[in-house]
Amino acid sequence: MKEPKETNDLFMRRALELAKRGGEKTRPNPRVGCVLVKNGKVIAEAWHKKFGGPHAEALALKKAGLKASGATAYITLEPCVAFPGKKTPSCAEALISANVKKVFIASKDPNPRISGRGINLLKKNGVLVHVGMFERECEEINRSFFWRQRHQRPYVVLKLALSLDGKAFAAGGNSKWITGKPARNFVYGLRTRFDAILVGSETVIKDNPSLTSHGRGKNPLRLVLDTRLKIPQNSHVLTEKTPTLIITSSRQNFPGETLRVPLKNGRVDIKKALQKLAERGIETLLVEGGPRVCASFLKNKIVDEAYLFFAPKFLSEAKNPNHSPILEDPQLEKIGKDFLIHGRIRY
Repeated sequence: MKEPKETNDLFMRRALELAKRGGEKTRPNPRVGCVLVKNGKVIAEAWHKKFGGPHAEALALKKAGLKASGATAYITLEPCVAFPGKKTPSCAEALISANVKKVFIASKDPNPRISGRGINLLKKNGVLVHVGMFERECEEINRSFFWRQRHQRPYVVLKLALSLDGKAFAAGGNSKWITGKPARNFVYGLRTRFDAILVGSETVIKDNPSLTSHGRGKNPLRLVLDTRLKIPQNSHVLTEKTPTLIITSSRQNFPGETLRVPLKNGRVDIKKALQKLAERGIETLLVEGGPRVCASFLKNKIVDEAYLFFAPKFLSEAKNPNHSPILEDPQLEKIGKDFLIHGRIRY
């Protein structure tokens, strides 16, 4: 008996809702949901809860037990297959062993070690397979996972704070603080959503930041681009407990963990660094570096999203960001594709 499209949609939407529950704990694995249906009724459902834990299909099959025989499975991502180094059992084989008769899959797995193999294995063993239902929604849930698999680098988000005259730091070299406390609190929360956060050595030398979430949630892995290992060994990024990785081309001894990357035009090869980070399972990267680091990422066309903060200050002649001319009660207006900021100056 062929299920009505509306019924199929209902069960796959449920699988997508379940997949979202995995949150950030599944990374670098994708978020996956599974719903098992028999005679028009849900007999079991599950989602992948954390990296290293059982997959959604395995959990749902365990709940269903012998009832899974003859059932239809709705799965948000192609079931996995065995490959060298894989830590969990093959979900495609588990579905076959449980005698599941039909499988609806939202999207193929972009991982080249799996892509298409899970689907083909199911078909070869007599399982009816339908692929592509709510494919876009599945990819959106796992945007960073799909991005890393397809581009061999993390999804990169740039965050930059500037004054109205386009400065990232005052004439004295200080960039604390360009923006106000609400903006800084927003950034602390933003950091919790990323696997890693990156700055250049100059930011560490000038500002000695902690680069943590300041108690808002999990701390990202801290990355410092330091071609020649210039940062002081008493820097917060080296002395605080949150893990830090120094990306460098230098071969000299260093107390912190380093990632050695070749030079390109006299500086660390950023594209090569991102490739190595992806191999380590880093899917999302927040770049909070200064203008030089940000310009380098933009020049290499490896920025995918950006948060730009403009503080109502003028820093060209100021020695300290907190003692600079301020645009009082600024008004923001969009004119065409541009933004107009207007207000009175207070010294």
